[in-house]
Amino acid sequence: MGTRIISGIIGIAAAFMIIMYGGFIYMLCVTALAVLAWQEYVRAFAEKNIMLPLWLGTAAVIFLVLSGSGGINKHISLFMPAAALVMTVFLFRMVFCYEKFSPLASCIGFTGVFYIGSGFYYIMQLRLGFTGHLLAAGGIDIGLYLIWLTLIGTWASDTFAYFIGFFLGKHKLCPLISPKKTIEGFVGGLIGTVASVSLAGWYAGFPLWSMCFLGVLVAIVATLGDLVESIFKRYTGIKDSGNLIPGHGGVLDRFDSLIFTAPLVYYFYIFFYKYLLHQIQ
Repeated sequence: MGTRIISGIIGIAAAFMIIMYGGFIYMLCVTALAVLAWQEYVRAFAEKNIMLPLWLGTAAVIFLVLSGSGGINKHISLFMPAAALVMTVFLFRMVFCYEKFSPLASCIGFTGVFYIGSGFYYIMQLRLGFTGHLLAAGGIDIGLYLIWLTLIGTWASDTFAYFIGFFLGKHKLCPLISPKKTIEGFVGGLIGTVASVSLAGWYAGFPLWSMCFLGVLVAIVATLGDLVESIFKRYTGIKDSGNLIPGHGGVLDRFDSLIFTAPLVYYFYIFFYKYLLHQIQ
């Protein structure tokens, strides 16, 4: 427990400095985390004798994560062509290297590349994709605010669900996937996330009802992200995705929920807040 707490404090401090600094350092760190996550994914499926292309996948993940440049609209337009190109490369490899690269490995490989590459793409774009856009409340950089909002909501969901489930949990949520998750824990995580996101949104001047709605979505999607990684681990028979972070497991263990909540918050801001609320007003 002591190792877990110490490494957690160090991790939070490092994350704070990197996020606040932004720029190239943030881009480099997010890309490095994505590469490490892909390596964990490859090692996990190797336990089932499913050999995925390490270096091709690494290049594809980096390509997806770095496929955004320019304004917000350009970010959206570039990512899907990049994903389509990656899928095409995997299909060509399956056709021309059939004996070494089966359809199963191709599907699992592309799923992993898209799962990891898209998740970390949005983690990057939340911070760097809104350069020059400031919130009316205090002139805060929108990208800086959105990444912290996402982290606060995701951490609140995980933390409240853990402690409420530990003390009050009786009814299993998904026993075949994650035996320790309970319905009580999920409800606690939902309430804690709504409260945390609403408070953070209120500070920035967002409508309270919209932040409550976002908090509900974050809690649901964060839980889904956690369960998806649990399915991968259960299928491959591993306990943790890696041992990079003492007491916390690997990159995928720490970013499984954030991979899902980052695109949610990104598009919530673009389509719900920037467009819908402005139309209503």
